[in-house]
Amino acid sequence: MTLTVWLTFLVAALLISVSPGAGAVNSMSSGLRYGVRKSLPTIAGQQFGYGVQIVLVGAGLGAIVASSNTALMVIKWIGVVYLIWLGIQKWREQPVEATRADLSGFSPRQQFWNGALVNLTNPKATIFLIALFPQFLVAGAAHGQQLATMGATLILVDILVMVGYALLASQLFRFMTTPKRQRQMNRVFGGLFVTAAVALASFKRA
Repeated sequence: MTLTVWLTFLVAALLISVSPGAGAVNSMSSGLRYGVRKSLPTIAGQQFGYGVQIVLVGAGLGAIVASSNTALMVIKWIGVVYLIWLGIQKWREQPVEATRADLSGFSPRQQFWNGALVNLTNPKATIFLIALFPQFLVAGAAHGQQLATMGATLILVDILVMVGYALLASQLFRFMTTPKRQRQMNRVFGGLFVTAAVALASFKRA
């Protein structure tokens, strides 16, 4: 992969990550509640899920999922249900004392797997990667190395963007000093999770 091709792919990767989606909502929700540092397990989990998608596509299994309506529909509706569940949980979440040092219920392992499931249950990522990768593969060159480069680029860019989203959301914490404001923000993010679920439910392959 030449530098020019890689830079073009880098721009595409940046646009993909910046585009709001379930991962961005999840990162912002975690950043608002826990702060940037404690959002890292969530972001790491999302990258694990993203990485699995990349490996599946690179190994050719993504093509099998993409060609099977049954497999695609099962993954799709698992993702829809999971996002709705996250939305309901966020909507019902109780206000907490306005100091992050005393926040309860934080589990890095749970945050990691929550983040992983958000990306693992998103078939749009599989379809997108199958459509994206061939556009940048150079014929005659080793595909493995090219796919590894593109996969690493996607993940590194997504990490930076998701940390940025978490940082942006964490700045809102200073305004979340009253139970009323916390409930309002929880319901905003709960609604965003459900909106992401509706968007996923309406997704149809071309």
